[in-house]
Amino acid sequence: MAKKANKTAAGTNAQQVRQQNQQAAQGQGQFGTEFASETDAQEVRRQNQQSAQGQGQFGTEFASETDAQEVRRQNQQSQANKK
Repeated sequence: MAKKANKTAAGTNAQQVRQQNQQAAQGQGQFGTEFASETDAQEVRRQNQQSAQGQGQFGTEFASETDAQEVRRQNQQSQANKK
């Protein structure tokens, strides 16, 4: 079977793929920069900083409610009960 111009053996239109790649590289593709532009980098930095300081939306609430020593004791007791 003769190969058609600009088509691979699988039938892919090579010219169309090149055009899509070029558009994507320029941010003009089907999705463009829509998702990236919705991200406010400054706001993300602020939230990361708050989180690192334990002042985020959830703070240290969950971690502070956990008594590590008590958890170890319960785990030890549970293992002893399995024997």
